[in-house]
Amino acid sequence: QVQLVESGGGLVQAGGSLRLSCAASGRTFSSYVRGWFRQTPGKEREFVAAITWTGGITSYADSVRGRFTISRDNAKNTLYLQMNSLKPEDTAVYYCAAGPGSNWSDWGQGTQVTVSS
Repeated sequence: QVQLVESGGGLVQAGGSLRLSCAASGRTFSSYVRGWFRQTPGKEREFVAAITWTGGITSYADSVRGRFTISRDNAKNTLYLQMNSLKPEDTAVYYCAAGPGSNWSDWGQGTQVTVSS
């Protein structure tokens, strides 16, 4: 079992920045891939970004590429999402996820990000 706890969400004006953090604990040795997803009411959860925990290989959704940066601190077992040039359409609950690579097996509780216009 892996526990994931997100933090760093909040209210920001359009064009502003936020950094989300996701602290992991438990049996994290199997969490080869970690990532961020987001969800708004009435919509499916969508992929935002992911990173391989050892190699640091990243991938991004087209909607955030160039504005968001995913990174990790292996020593702290913490995942980050730096979000710049935020837009109102980035408003969502952001979830941290982890898994062995074949699926996303563990999820955090989510943190709200609200971007005002």
